[in-house]
Amino acid sequence: MTPSIINSETLSDGTRVVIASTCGVCSQMIRIEVKNDKVQSVQFFGGCHGNGQGVAALCRGMKVSDVTARLKGIRCGDKRTSCPDQLAQILEQMNVTGK
Repeated sequence: MTPSIINSETLSDGTRVVIASTCGVCSQMIRIEVKNDKVQSVQFFGGCHGNGQGVAALCRGMKVSDVTARLKGIRCGDKRTSCPDQLAQILEQMNVTGK
């Protein structure tokens, strides 16, 4: 259940913007902005709007490694993943692959 980065760009101010498709969860895509190893913003497209907003607000300003450590492995019901877990996996892909 691995999400896929479908678009990635680095803005002139150094902000990295990634859009990724999710797998096995209610949200279809996640848009993430990271600058200086800190999450600037997260947007979930689809899924539970309130939970998406809550996760996004909690992640804002956090170090990428802290977000990943807290969210990786969270499950939703009987699914093997969740929207927060998908976010953590995307952040890991951003750091590892440099996409």
